[in-house]
Amino acid sequence: MIKVESVAAGSIGHELGLLPGTELVTVDGTPLEDFLDWEFLTADEQFTLVYRQPEDENEYEVEVERPVEERLGVEVEPVRIRRCANRCDFCFVDGNPDGLRGVLSIRDDDYRLSFRYGNFATLTNLKPRDTARIINYRLSPLYVSVHATDPVVRRWVLRNPQAPEIITQLREFADHGIEFHTQVVMSPGVNDGAVLQQTLDDLWHFGPSVLTVSVVPVGLTEFSKHHLVREPTEAECSAAVDIVEHAAARAMQERGIGWAFGADELYLRAARELPPAAAYGTFDQVENGVGSVRWLQEQVREGSEALRGWAGRRVAIVTGTSMAPLMPMVLGPLGEATGAEFVLVPVVNDIFGPRVTTAGLLSGRAIQEALAGIEGCDLALLPGEALNDDGLFIDSMPFADLAGAVPMPIRMSKSFVDALEMPVAA
Repeated sequence: MIKVESVAAGSIGHELGLLPGTELVTVDGTPLEDFLDWEFLTADEQFTLVYRQPEDENEYEVEVERPVEERLGVEVEPVRIRRCANRCDFCFVDGNPDGLRGVLSIRDDDYRLSFRYGNFATLTNLKPRDTARIINYRLSPLYVSVHATDPVVRRWVLRNPQAPEIITQLREFADHGIEFHTQVVMSPGVNDGAVLQQTLDDLWHFGPSVLTVSVVPVGLTEFSKHHLVREPTEAECSAAVDIVEHAAARAMQERGIGWAFGADELYLRAARELPPAAAYGTFDQVENGVGSVRWLQEQVREGSEALRGWAGRRVAIVTGTSMAPLMPMVLGPLGEATGAEFVLVPVVNDIFGPRVTTAGLLSGRAIQEALAGIEGCDLALLPGEALNDDGLFIDSMPFADLAGAVPMPIRMSKSFVDALEMPVAA
């Protein structure tokens, strides 16, 4: 049984009399467990729904008929997140300081969120019913944290002696048409070097069901387990880039795809030039920091015709310290397209410490302090990933509070173009 969270006015769900809090019991006799059941079981033009209204113990049965293209207009409650059974030395949750929102301390490892949102999951906590659901509902592609294909090394990385062999798991799913985007979080001295080479070889020879593999250098906060894990050196990152680019060249030669990618952070730490945009294909792992700079450049190029009315304006660009050295590669073309002057504002992370350089983990307070000293700007663009769905920064500051505390209008942006299509008032 799941509960309705909201119903769109005028929708089929509204016509059925469903309300926030309505308990959805079964569809065609199948009990409902979560949003997956609801979405997949109600995908037909006709089905039988059993439900209970709030504060009413009676069950009601209704035959639902609707055109497939018409949405039901019913949003169900969020799932209870499946917790992680691993204890990776580089686990970001272990690197959290005290005092953050409770949700930020949840070790999520949920295949449902992997399918829906592209969250990476290890698949180590799957029960037989979970495996059957993935196959039955064809949840593809899944985003899988492989880390190492060698089972001994993988169990060491995950600190989970019960972790199943990942290649065996992937094979069972691939035999039923499931595809994967995979990642390796590279921990120096553990799953880099020869182990990384073996992992990429194994995933390549696995076949086309593995759509992509990315290599991301381990990132630590000031509160991480530094006695157990360290960040890779420039030489170690450069060696990893060589392995990745060799795998990418092989993939391009044999299958005509890039396939293997290093995160932008890997190239930055290696002091190596980023690959061209064409090397990233369709940017399938851009949310994982893979090809972010080239993706932004492409967004600017494709959307340049819409960027008018900014000539003579001055715009502040807030970013993390890792992207700051790379951002001129984006702001140059953006300036040419808009005629605006862009002021780069790198912000040091005040919660996790200066080791954490990604823009998505910047606090509202740190952004406020950074913008307080910026004068003469008509607008400030903030990284869109720094704000959650409730409009809060990681320190729980609401967007509205920040907007009222800084000396210029602010907009959230993920591609620059999304925030610059409408000029600010003169």
